[in-house]
Amino acid sequence: MVDVSGFEGFEKRLELRFFRNQDPLENSMGLRLIDFESLEKVLQTVQCTVVSAIANKSFDAYVLSESSLFVYPTKIIIKTCGTTKLLKSIQPLILLAQNLNLTLSACRYTRGSFIFPKSQPFPHTSFEEEVVVLEEAIPLSLRHRKASVLPSHEPSRAWHVFTASVDFDSNSCVVVEVCMTELDRFLSRSFFGRNGKVMTRESGIDLINANAIVCDFAFDPCGYSMNSIDGDRYSTIHVTPEEGFSYASFECVASVYEDIGEVLKRAIDVFQPGTVSIATTYGGEEYNDEVMTKRVESVLGKKLGLKCRSSCVEVFPGSGTVVYQSFTSCRKIVSLEKRK
Repeated sequence: MVDVSGFEGFEKRLELRFFRNQDPLENSMGLRLIDFESLEKVLQTVQCTVVSAIANKSFDAYVLSESSLFVYPTKIIIKTCGTTKLLKSIQPLILLAQNLNLTLSACRYTRGSFIFPKSQPFPHTSFEEEVVVLEEAIPLSLRHRKASVLPSHEPSRAWHVFTASVDFDSNSCVVVEVCMTELDRFLSRSFFGRNGKVMTRESGIDLINANAIVCDFAFDPCGYSMNSIDGDRYSTIHVTPEEGFSYASFECVASVYEDIGEVLKRAIDVFQPGTVSIATTYGGEEYNDEVMTKRVESVLGKKLGLKCRSSCVEVFPGSGTVVYQSFTSCRKIVSLEKRK
């Protein structure tokens, strides 16, 4: 039985990391040498296309018809929404990397709980099926493996994580993935019937990181995607503004020395959602996730009126620590209490 559904905003995210089999100076561009035609073939398999692109000396960023693609010399990230078949990209990308003398060293797959789960194609019909496909697609050399579902205060909302790696992660960066639903109706109007640059400016997205270069795209009749680049770091936003299944996501790479709470405050305030979930992945060892988690709760509570309803922490061997928090706006809590 298929859901009577709208557009599925919740994305699936795949990150593949590689190591070089030769002198880095001989292949400093790495995965960025994959030609556009080959990338397009992979995306066709996933069932999406490139609609816009931007690049700097560190990486290439593509806005897709269903979310985003980022290509670094030794890392590739694909994030797709809708009913895309993301896991079909794994083996083609591994083969393209092998042609450049690059070997897979780590794989990470994450997603939230779909709004319309029955509309998803196999293997995205269940996390168990996704894990089976992931296990079969990656080499045995990725020996540190773990699959887990991190719960929230709502049984229908959880964070799904699969990781596999050759060695332990020494990367000290922080990846933050934010999922927002029940967007403010008035603010959602910014994402109807306008061009991408106007949406970026009038919504306030351009103020999240004033130093970044933004590549934006508006969909017809509504919807919005953007990638921004700032040195070797990216951020990305995707918006499905339709009432009844409104959704927005924000993802960024941050430093352990940044005030993540303030970054999140600026991003979430653009949409003023009723519910928010935040999955923060800490790589390496130079962090104190408890201190950072409390800081996020404090900033979002005091400045945006968001109450933390649940928080859990899980360690993934070789792949860092994931903190999953869920929030509800105080106005929604008051509304629910009045109905009782």
